[in-house]
Amino acid sequence: MVSIIKKVIQNQTYYYLCHSIRNGGKIEKKEKYIGKNIPKNIEELKKEFINEIYAEKWFPLFEKIKNNFIEQSKKLSKSAKEKELEIFTIKFTYDTQKIEGSKLTLRETADLLEKGISPGGRPIHDIKEAESHKNIFYDMLKYEKDLNLDIIIHWHRKLFEFSKPDIAGKIRQHQVAISGSKFMPPFPAEILPLLEDFFKWYYKNKTKINPIELAGLVHLKFVTIHPFADGNGRISRLLMNFILNKHNYPLLNISYENRTSYYNALERSQIKNDENIFLQWFFRRYVKEYKKYLS
Repeated sequence: MVSIIKKVIQNQTYYYLCHSIRNGGKIEKKEKYIGKNIPKNIEELKKEFINEIYAEKWFPLFEKIKNNFIEQSKKLSKSAKEKELEIFTIKFTYDTQKIEGSKLTLRETADLLEKGISPGGRPIHDIKEAESHKNIFYDMLKYEKDLNLDIIIHWHRKLFEFSKPDIAGKIRQHQVAISGSKFMPPFPAEILPLLEDFFKWYYKNKTKINPIELAGLVHLKFVTIHPFADGNGRISRLLMNFILNKHNYPLLNISYENRTSYYNALERSQIKNDENIFLQWFFRRYVKEYKKYLS
């Protein structure tokens, strides 16, 4: 979080923006002078300051990951690419479902999605949603238009049409709470205006900010609006990968094992209304996942 600090030097007052970042195992402080008085456009200056820090620390890493990913992909045969995608789809489906409480194991998910073998003794809705998620994921990768509310509602409807048809593709009309979280999602009357603001923000900024930052913010903003009675996390993670795929970056799976730090970053961002908390987690997670492209 960017703070304002005051320094008094020889009876003169000077104001600076200050932000701490983790670099390896150390904490570094970044400062930027903003004048002898706090400017009226201080919030705008804070955003510019954060963007300067991101551009210096993270964006070159993202660009290197993308370039090396593309180069390596060129060396793969069509069948090898299809196999890699299949492996990612299974793991992504398993983890995104498991985070939301699915009882399927990774092996059961693989057998279901690869061979059509349904596991015995598992909830039927977990099986149906895993199958639907795979289909939506492949549809999402092929979708050539840009994000819009109609396609998001369509994906939500497809995700739940066999397991929870009463909520499938419907904006919620009741208040909900997130189990284990202090964050309270918006009231139903707020949802449509917030979605309108979300798409205005997206179309205004989609070509202005780094694609990895865009993917993280799309995820955070959409899941914070929480427009559906269920499936907001899964849809948000699909939207995240829609952005990454659209900009030719490797896709990201948020694993079940990393759910605690993931939930904590989301909740802290939502409660403090500070997007940078989640973005810092997201950036670190992305670089860690693809450090093989940085060597």
